Amino acid sequence: MASRSCLAANDWICAEYVRSRSGELADATLQHLGIAVSSVLLGLLLAFPLALLAYRWKAASGPVLGLTTVLYTVPSLAMFALLLPVFGLSAAVVVAGLVLYSLTVLVRNILAGLESVPRDVREVAQGMGYGQRQLLFGVELPLMLPALMAGVRIAMVSAISLTTVGAIVGHGGLGNLIYSGMDSLFKAQVLTASAICVALAVSADLLLLVVQRALTPWARHRARAGKAG
Repeated sequence: MASRSCLAANDWICAEYVRSRSGELADATLQHLGIAVSSVLLGLLLAFPLALLAYRWKAASGPVLGLTTVLYTVPSLAMFALLLPVFGLSAAVVVAGLVLYSLTVLVRNILAGLESVPRDVREVAQGMGYGQRQLLFGVELPLMLPALMAGVRIAMVSAISLTTVGAIVGHGGLGNLIYSGMDSLFKAQVLTASAICVALAVSADLLLLVVQRALTPWARHRARAGKAG
């Protein structure tokens, strides 16, 4: 008697699907990661000067935070549609949309990190002759890393999730497989692509947490000292 094929039976869990479509799954995963990671990196490049402007010039704080908050309220489908005339049907439209979404979290966390630096630490550094640039990169940036990395973690998980919506323009990574699988009722494709997407989000968060702890060893020592006290 011939063995039952999970593909023919259209089962949700199907190892045969994973084996036969491994190349397709790998390509979709790489595209998914490329879009998510590049959007967060570009978001950081934009968010840092915006947060610095809001911190240095208090009059800009309200408009900067207000604008980034409004951007986050725009539905993803509408956001991509608004960006289509500029970027066309390309991966750039998805990346641009995710960059704009990431600004809400990144700007707020960077600003919170800057505001968390003790005033006396800044005064000591300035007394030692630190200029604005030296103060930023030598004192403020190291001390604000916990808040910055927390924002990057949230932005990355959000980007991995929202990348799937890019399937509407054909550049959604694993979202392409999820949407096409839903259209054809291909259960194994939908579940497998969804599971990989969840695994990517969890793995990225854990990896960034490890990086955060490696970059901020003093934060753990301070937490332990607080508990001991």
